[in-house]
Amino acid sequence: MSHPPKPAAPEKAPDKTELRRRIHSEHLLCGESTIEIEHAGQCYLLRVTRENKLILTK
Repeated sequence: MSHPPKPAAPEKAPDKTELRRRIHSEHLLCGESTIEIEHAGQCYLLRVTRENKLILTK
């Protein structure tokens, strides 16, 4: 008595984080602690805190 073959395991889809482009903050900030980013006609402020965290505000 023969058993039917098991279906092949589905291929793992690439993780979405693997598909995103990564830019280091040093390349955006170029030594500054704040920069302005324009998006869809709005101006945002990206800044580095004293604790070395990033904050984006409108």
